[in-house]
Amino acid sequence: MKQVSVESTADAYLELLAARGIDYFFGNGGTDFGPIVDAYAKRMTLEQPVPTPVTVPHEITAVAMAHGYTMITGRPQAVMVHTIAGTANATGGLINALRTQVPMLFSAGRTPITEDGLKGSRNGGIHWAQESFDQGSMVREWVKWDYELRPDVDLEGVVDRALAIAQSQPQGPVYLTLPREVLAHEIETFSYSERPRMVANESAPAPALLREAAKALARAKNPIVITSSVGRDPEAVRELVRLAELLGLPVFAGGAFMNFPANHRLQQGAAGAHLAAADVILVVDSDVPWMPSSGQAPAEDATIINLGPDPLYSRYPVRSFRSDISLAGTSALALSELVKAVEQESIDSAAVEERAQRWGADHDKAKSAARARAEAGKEKRPLDKSWVTYCLEQVRDDDTIIVNELGLDATQFENSQPGTLFGAPTVGVLGWGIGAALGAKLAARDKTVVACVGDGSYVFGVPTAAHWLSRRMNLPVLFIVWNNSQWGAVANATRQVYPDGWSVRQNSFPFSDLSPAIDFEMECQAAGGYGERVEDPADFPAALERALHVVKVEGRQALLNVIGAPR
Repeated sequence: MKQVSVESTADAYLELLAARGIDYFFGNGGTDFGPIVDAYAKRMTLEQPVPTPVTVPHEITAVAMAHGYTMITGRPQAVMVHTIAGTANATGGLINALRTQVPMLFSAGRTPITEDGLKGSRNGGIHWAQESFDQGSMVREWVKWDYELRPDVDLEGVVDRALAIAQSQPQGPVYLTLPREVLAHEIETFSYSERPRMVANESAPAPALLREAAKALARAKNPIVITSSVGRDPEAVRELVRLAELLGLPVFAGGAFMNFPANHRLQQGAAGAHLAAADVILVVDSDVPWMPSSGQAPAEDATIINLGPDPLYSRYPVRSFRSDISLAGTSALALSELVKAVEQESIDSAAVEERAQRWGADHDKAKSAARARAEAGKEKRPLDKSWVTYCLEQVRDDDTIIVNELGLDATQFENSQPGTLFGAPTVGVLGWGIGAALGAKLAARDKTVVACVGDGSYVFGVPTAAHWLSRRMNLPVLFIVWNNSQWGAVANATRQVYPDGWSVRQNSFPFSDLSPAIDFEMECQAAGGYGERVEDPADFPAALERALHVVKVEGRQALLNVIGAPR
């Protein structure tokens, strides 16, 4: 056991977070933060270990930064916001973190419990109106665990449990509320083990199920793989490549991550048209492998294998996709064990190579079509999204991280390394991209980070807070804002439901019009960055070079306000 001198529970809390490897404490403060603020001042003066404090002017940005940092490093970080007000503002970010399985120690102060008599008791008018009957109920559906720290509780046990649950599969955020009197409680010493009391679990599928899945895959004539999130773990991507090459499996890899090397001959686009012909479908970390309403579905006699930490997505109220074989386990470990099981089967090498060549030809056709779309948009005005993305791809390298929230055309990217491309969480809570890009830059200062966001996503992301943080913390990110003065998702969803409706016939989509657009480049300029408006497609490559020079050489943030065509 390690014993240290402390002054308060807040002091002990910061000691323990630092000991447990928390690098950053993203805080949006309020009246409940007094004990944390004072403990930080004391510990930093005495050069005692603490997670680096990050002052974040809005909760959306705080959660997104922690999300972005963790998606690069794999290590959960701490976020603290102000009581119910901060929790309410941050809830959208928690939903994103839960649905993308990002671990996070999310905490909030709690309105002082006592009206008088203790250090930290109520002393402000808001302390009565601000109290709720059950603060955790605000987010309980969107966290894996919640608890309110209580007087004289086992602090080490609570924190270790919180971190272990957050990192156990499937990973996600946890919620800890911290009453001010409890944080302010004066203590003289704090003892804790230098090893966490508990650690996150890893699991692998049952051997019998692995053998059944391996046999089905090895004997299949037309097997396919569908994934959308396996790329959250770089090691899982490597194992998926091994499996695909072993069997000549086409990998339909959409979604929010770099799930499969874009330049690999087995990488494919959308699976829809190929579902009916597949006799075995391996679904890896994909919550929506196909769209039931599209009319494209697997054959009745096809074998559907689902693999992932929660292959049935048990936290989704309604999800009725078939799963004939469910391989529950940590994705990298489960895929590794599946590869071993397949290697024990008899494999027709000639059939595998013929299949790989056939899918390789389809891969080449898809890439040619993507390039043709980019070339076709080379002279379009307003700018064409495929052309703008193609230009970015020409200057991107393996030291570039792309964060893409409804900004650019991901089919133009040729990322081959895991951890270099991140898309918007499929749950669709906007405002994630610009904060996540800052968190990614904080985690990888030697990388070039580009945030590609739609104009609606940019507004939801609280850009004033993001640009201020970029300036304050020296986090030079390139922001590319696709500005089409429209919430395209709203208009497109309307078209899908009413393809011949009034909105389509009249070209009128209420609640989707964002015109007249703000001069977004000036928001970046106001924070000491470089901003430029781009309207001519011929000007975009040079504008991109100028912006990258600012980011890479001058060490300042930059923003390109790209005037694009509506969807």
